[in-house]
Formats: sequence, structure tokens, C-alpha cells
Amino acid sequence: MESNRDLDPNKDDLPLRANTNHMLVRHYVLDLTVHFQRKVIGGSIVLFLEPGVVSSKHGELGDISNTPVQNLSQVSSKHDVSSPITPEPNKVIPPEEPSCLCGGNDVSSVLWGDESEEFTLVLDCCDLTVSKVEELDVTTVADLKKLDVDQQHANTDLQSSSLVQRLVSMPSVSWRLQHELYMQCSRSPTVHNAQPLRFHTDRWSLQIRKEGVCTPRDFPHAVRIWYETNLTGGSVRWTNDQDARCCVYTMGSPINNRALFPCQEPPVAMSTWQARVRAPCDYTVLMSGENQAFPKPAETGFLQWDYYVTMPMPASTFTIAVGQWLEAGVKHPNFEVEKTDKPYNKELSVSLDNDDQQYVCSHMDYPCRFMASAARTQTVIPHRVFAPPCHLQKANDMVLPLLPLCLTAAHSVLGVHPFSRLDVLIVPSGFSSLGMARPNKENTGEVSESGASVVKHALNPEKPFMQVHYLKGYFLLKFLADQVGEKKFLDFFKVFVGKFHGQLILSQDFLQMLLDTFPGMSSRSITLEAIFSDWLDTPEMPEWLRDSCSEWLRTPVVQEVKEEVAKWIHFSGSAGKGSKRKRAGPKVNFKELSPEQLVLLLEFLLEEPMLSLSMLRLLQTTYNLQAQDAEVKHRWCELAVKHKHTAAYRDVEQFLIHDQAMGVYLYGELMVQEDARQQALARRCLSLIKDDMDQSACRVVEEMIL
Repeated sequence: MESNRDLDPNKDDLPLRANTNHMLVRHYVLDLTVHFQRKVIGGSIVLFLEPGVVSSKHGELGDISNTPVQNLSQVSSKHDVSSPITPEPNKVIPPEEPSCLCGGNDVSSVLWGDESEEFTLVLDCCDLTVSKVEELDVTTVADLKKLDVDQQHANTDLQSSSLVQRLVSMPSVSWRLQHELYMQCSRSPTVHNAQPLRFHTDRWSLQIRKEGVCTPRDFPHAVRIWYETNLTGGSVRWTNDQDARCCVYTMGSPINNRALFPCQEPPVAMSTWQARVRAPCDYTVLMSGENQAFPKPAETGFLQWDYYVTMPMPASTFTIAVGQWLEAGVKHPNFEVEKTDKPYNKELSVSLDNDDQQYVCSHMDYPCRFMASAARTQTVIPHRVFAPPCHLQKANDMVLPLLPLCLTAAHSVLGVHPFSRLDVLIVPSGFSSLGMARPNKENTGEVSESGASVVKHALNPEKPFMQVHYLKGYFLLKFLADQVGEKKFLDFFKVFVGKFHGQLILSQDFLQMLLDTFPGMSSRSITLEAIFSDWLDTPEMPEWLRDSCSEWLRTPVVQEVKEEVAKWIHFSGSAGKGSKRKRAGPKVNFKELSPEQLVLLLEFLLEEPMLSLSMLRLLQTTYNLQAQDAEVKHRWCELAVKHKHTAAYRDVEQFLIHDQAMGVYLYGELMVQEDARQQALARRCLSLIKDDMDQSACRVVEEMIL
């Protein structure tokens, strides 16, 4: 097996070690407790496994191959009409404390040995303290045994594997029963008289073996892993919210969720999950589940929250946020927040438990909302907004009324909402809201026989803060829309989503369908190869796009901004001429500008080598720049830094503290001019927010200011 220590750090590649071609996780059951005093999330995760189509003795990196993973599910067009079965009255196994989680089956790298003939299950894992790995005896679940109509298996191991295979293969018509059985199985005892499974962790993986098992088919199909997160883990962020109260959330970091739970990170490893999370009573647990969870009493001082998903998705889509959030639009003690027009109409909630119009889908089997006619006409799904108390009024006044408009617009363009609900959280200021890792073309790198691969340059600390991929994405879509017309282009989006919903897609899938739909594009030399060459295979903007900017500059909206720019430049040049004129100031009527025009105005002014301080003061008061959105404030701060407008340094400081994701760029501006006061400002701001800052952003800034 290729060691992660052999990776070239200069390539900044992220390993995807999971051997998904040998074994697939079909379902996760998480049972976790959030410990705020110790700042760890601990408990267990149960993996329900299914052998892949590649038969191999090892879960190791082998020859490069693009062997696809076969999906064994069958497409179903009906949904479960049954009620959940009554669970067994056994108590949930509580997450153990670290003192009880000392590992007894961890194997050192010296004893592990890559030459073993035993099969190795490889999971993506980083910065987790794994204490125990167990094989579950699912034959103890009476309701599950009813599924095994073939009672010929005398061997307990074979019977257990057969039961799990039947469980993961249940059609979506029985999803409620399936999830209840998953939960019961996750509480199963370990196999009688069996030794804990052996495991080994390195920087990027958790590797598991069972003595004497040499093939994926014979490997346990239900495995429970006891573990805890680490404070330094890159997937979990412990910080304070805007009210200085402790909270924790997952980040869209380059390493995704592998520091939250052991998983399979390659996108092909689509799975469902359900999670039970316990948190102190005064905390709210929000997750990316399909259901709206209601807290239930757990052990003293804790509440438990249960979420689930029925749509198979990559593990990287799992999100969690735990904090003392409050819901906007709801009366809270000590808060006077009026409820706006009800955004949540329970009558609009769509049930997928009824027989509905037949709808043929191309994805793997799950309870798809495209099959329900009510979902196809539901323009606004139930939605909520959560925020820390200090932002609750703004969330109620600004965000909550906006969501129905956004949801209606999304439905009009893309069609059926894929999920039945939406929760929006006003995140802490240190939340990283910029770029994530993107696979390269059809692969995430070179794919081995086992399914392992890498994400190119994902660990490059500067990548999340590069904006060229966002800009190129916008201009590519704008270019394509111009070729076929905006109305037809938007109509195409809805058809595209209808065809590919619930599936993993690549850039070429979208582009090829577009070219097939509008064959006239090929007559203009717009081919798949040309698009990749001009837009996706080169780091810069296409040269012809830069040349075409001259046409954009002649549009009426831009011309209006340029006229205002000329006024400000004239004011800057004349403001200091003559004492009487300086006292009275020139009489200039400045037009009101939209936020987009205001951004453009500041961009044009940033190109000017000299601007007077009196002009900058009037600019600030005219447009109330310190109260504008982050895009405007960012450019205003750049102007203040460029022209050493010390009166606005307070605005710069506030921007760096409260708009941390965008503030990363501004640190470079403060350092590049080699002005002692500006550099001191940068270092002071970093020292104030370093503990609450996104770790990737902090590393980039530290490199700038050292």
C-alpha cells in the first residue's frame, strides 16, 4: 500500500484512500455526544457494508484502473405506506468516556505489515482517536431475521452477512422499516466470543482487518467503530458565535468529513445515514438531514436530536452545527421579534408515503420527490432561519422574508426541490465561505484498482482563496447562455436536472447534453474539446474574453458609473485648490447607485494612482460605505489602505474582524505597502481573532505577515 508519507507535499494532493471498489458503505448510523467542556465529539459509528464488484485479497493501492462500482439496487416507483415498527425496548449504548476508550486492538505500524494476505477495509480518516472496532451480531435482531427467508445458513457469519445484504437491498417502498432495522442493528452486541477487529491508523486512513479473512465477501458486513474527534481536526470547528458563546460546526474544508467520522470520501461512495446527536439542553443541533428533528430528553442535562437521509449521497455532504442558536420568527423570552407572513405552511409538506403518479428515474433506488406530483408543484418548501441572539432581529427582518422568493426562483428554474425542508444558519464570522476541493475532469486523480485516488492540489492552503474558478464558471455559463439565448438556457437547466437528479455528474455530462440539445453550436466551432481547451484546461481567462470586455464597458449601466467616476476624480483634483473653495466644497450632485454599480465605482477608483483624503471622506459619507455589504466594504477598505486614509482604519479593522472570509485578501494589501502602521494593524487584528479564525485562512495570513 502506498504510504501517505511518500506523497509529494509540493503537489498539495489530498489522498482518497478508501478502497471503494472492494467494499462500499451503504449506510451509516452515528451515535454521538457533543462535549463542550472538552471540545470533542465522541461516540460510535456503525457501517453497513456491501462487497464491490472488484474481487481482491487486499484493500491496497494497485494498478491504475477506472473500474466502476456496480450499483446493486433496483429502481422503484412506489413508497412505503407502512408505519415504523416498534423498536426493541433496549437502551441506547451511551458514548463512553475517553478513560474507557483506551484501545486494545490497535496495531502498530511495525506489526501491521502490508504483505498480509488478509483483506483490509480502508476508510478515509484523519485526526480521529479510534479506540475500538467491533463486528456486530445482527442475527440477534428478531425483526431482521424475518427478512431471511433462506434459513439454510448454519454458519453464523454467513447468516449475518446474508441479513445485512438483504437489509441494504431493501427497496425504497420500505424505507421506514429499513431505517428502523438499521437502528436496531446498530445496537446489536458484538459477535459472541469474537475478538475485536484489528485496526491501524495513519495520517489519512483507518485500516481494519479480521483475522483469517482474505476477501471482501467474507469480511464483516456490519462494523461498529468507537472514536472521538480531536480539537485540531480539520473537519470540525470549535469557536465562539457573535455573542461569544461556544459553538461547533463542520467546515467545507479540503479534507471534507474524514476528521468527523471514518468514511469513504470518493464521490462514487454514495450512501444514506441516520444520526443521533446529544448536546447540552441549552444547545440546538442542526444537521443536513431530510427530517425536522425535535429534541427529546437524554441523560441528565442533555437532549438528543435524530436526523436521517433517504437519498444516497457522498459523505462530504454531511453537515452539523451545534450552538445556542435561536429560530427567527418565533417568540423567545427576552426577545421582541414579530413573526412575518408564515413561511412555513405544514399543509404544503409533501408526503412520499402515498402511491403517486409513476415517474421513471435513472438514479439508484430511493424515495425520490420527483415521483410525487405534490412535490413538483411545491414552489416553497418548509424553511427556518437560525441565528445567535445578536443577529436574530436582522435574520427575521432580512433573511426570513427573502427565502420564499429564493425558493420560488429556484423552483421556477430547476424544478422539484430535491429535499423536503431547508434550514439556514447565520454562521460565526470565522466560517470559511470560499472554495472547496474540485475533481479534475472525469477522475479525482489517478484511480487505483481498489478505488483509491487523490484530489489534485486540494491541500494547497491558498486554493480556497483563489477566485478565478468562480469567475471562470460565471463567464462560461454567460458565454453558453449567449449562444442559445437566456430563456432557452434556463429551460435547459430544468430538463438537465430532471434527467440527472440523484446522480453524480461531471462537467462533460452537462456540456455534452447542452451540445446535443443545441446542435447549431457545433457549426460555430463550439465543441466539447474546444470548451475544455478554452475554459477548463487553462488557468487563465480566455484571451478573447478579456478583449470582449470593451463591449461590456459601453453598456448604459457601466456608462452611468463611469460618469460618476469622472465626477469623483474631478472633485479629488479640485478639492484642495483655493482656501474658499476648500471651505465650501464644490457643488456636485452624485447619483444614487445600486450595490453592483457601487462595487464597480470603487473598482474604477482603485485604478486611480492618487485620490485626495477629502474626496475619500465625502465618498464615505455619501454612500455610507461602512454600512454596505461585504463586497462594497472590501473595496472601500482597499481604497483606505492604498491611500493611507488613517481616518478609515477603524473600518479596515472592523472588516478584518467581522468579515474574516473576505478579509484574507486585505491582509496582503496591508503588508505589501510596507507601511509600519498598516502592518501593525494587520498583526493586531490577527492576534485578536486568531483563535476564532478558519484554520486554512489563518495559515495563509500568517505566511503573509511573518
